[in-house]
Amino acid sequence: MYLTPETKKEIFKKHGKSSNDTGSTESQIALFTHRITHLTEHLKTNKKDKVTQRSLVLLVGKRRRLLNYLKNKDIERYRALIKKLGIRK
Repeated sequence: MYLTPETKKEIFKKHGKSSNDTGSTESQIALFTHRITHLTEHLKTNKKDKVTQRSLVLLVGKRRRLLNYLKNKDIERYRALIKKLGIRK
């Protein structure tokens, strides 16, 4: 399994307020970004995996909606998160 509970706690600790902060927008976006990079690597070797391709598109949409919410709520947190995660706008 590529996403262990320890990996999740590390992501939440790094991008949230604590390792138990699973609901903040920043931690959710960081988790989605981790999953998106994993699925992208998988699709590079398995080009015909249409189910994974659809899941990737859905995840990118979820992350985009959360990023739009964060941008409308607090632009400074949005800019800091984009820079930290290396997401292009």
